[in-house]
Amino acid sequence: MSKVLLRPSSSEAGGASLYRYYVLGILTLTYTLNFLDRQIIGILAAPLKEEFQLSDSQFGLLGGLAFALLYSTLAVPIAWLADRRSRVWIMTVALTLWSGFTALCGLTHSFVQLFLCRMGVGIGEAGGVAPAYSLIADYFPKAQRGRALSVFSLGFPFGTAAGTLVGGLVAANYGWRAAFLVVGGLGVFVAPLLWLTVREPNRGALDGESGQALVVANDPPIAAPRFAKVLAYLLRKPSFWLLAFGATCCSVCAYGIGAWLPSFFIRSFGLTLSSTAFYYAALTFVGGVVGIWFGGYLADRLGRSSKGAYPLVPAIALLIAVPCFILAMNTPTLVAAFMPGAPSGGWKALTLAFVVFLAPTALNVAWLGPVSAATQHLVPASMRATASSLLLLINNLLGIATGIFYFGWMSDLLRPIFGEESLRWSIYSGMVFYLLAAALLFAASRTLTSDWVD
Repeated sequence: MSKVLLRPSSSEAGGASLYRYYVLGILTLTYTLNFLDRQIIGILAAPLKEEFQLSDSQFGLLGGLAFALLYSTLAVPIAWLADRRSRVWIMTVALTLWSGFTALCGLTHSFVQLFLCRMGVGIGEAGGVAPAYSLIADYFPKAQRGRALSVFSLGFPFGTAAGTLVGGLVAANYGWRAAFLVVGGLGVFVAPLLWLTVREPNRGALDGESGQALVVANDPPIAAPRFAKVLAYLLRKPSFWLLAFGATCCSVCAYGIGAWLPSFFIRSFGLTLSSTAFYYAALTFVGGVVGIWFGGYLADRLGRSSKGAYPLVPAIALLIAVPCFILAMNTPTLVAAFMPGAPSGGWKALTLAFVVFLAPTALNVAWLGPVSAATQHLVPASMRATASSLLLLINNLLGIATGIFYFGWMSDLLRPIFGEESLRWSIYSGMVFYLLAAALLFAASRTLTSDWVD
């Protein structure tokens, strides 16, 4: 029997408020494991390429297409189901699947076997994000959703940092197979906690003007519209498509550069696998947390007076990120040029590079909370999971698959000209995607107010 409390007493409101933050914490932990399993392959590029004799392009396929193909396409039917059935159950099954396949990656003995296991990881993770977006929208009132989704999005830097640090250190000491086994095993233990402690909320209970309904339902039936109706509804919303393709361009760089920066640090900065694990994990954690939280906070604050702030904030952030990225990648060289006697790979140069890298790392992810929140307000409550899955389909199928492969392919293409520095020039070329993303998000800021659903 569903139970919804309207205008609760202060004690009831306090307990429900604490519980919604607990749920947000569990969902963020699940998203952290999502990215931990997804991104661990970046720090393992060197040992995997050596083991299976892979080119940069082949590794790009392994890190991108193998994961993104089924991850993106299956997300739509799974989200359609999540608009009708228990989102908590779907996420529990998904977490178990992707964690199990991550562990199986450590038992592979060929490129094909590893490719298939990465596809399995994508199958599991297809059910891990869109249902969570929908759950958060039903646990938090409208005025708090940008920040709540930004907290959830912290799973990106948490997971990337943890995958880089744990994966890199375990691989350096015990081999890459052990890294996959350890990381995959974590999710298998967390899945029961998700299922046993998170309750299924009543859909749309916090969409009223007062935002006073507190959700404690377990199994509410819902009459969700058919997929064709959701698609037809979104076709009349230009903001959705501008946000989706703007986010896609962001993801081309976010996933692509994220997967290849560890290799760049090894090749161009001269770091070892262990030192890269610490360096990149700290960079991702600090920069990612600051960028995601600030993006959501600023969008929520400015969004009170103008809904267009949700895409406008990340658009401006991306424009600033481009010159910052180029400067950061060249900091050691500039230190050696302007500080005679200071080696380009010395600790002073690497420390300064770390500080400079924090700015683009933060700006790079400032879009996650605002764009996710804006998408939730483009459709009614019964369409949210499906709409989110369509956003993720476009974003991930093009962003992950294209991004990771693009930088590897471009690195191979430029290798005859630039040698070991080809990856640097490959990353330079990818900056155009940030500029395109900024243009699309700026256009979305002009249409969002008219497309907004209260």
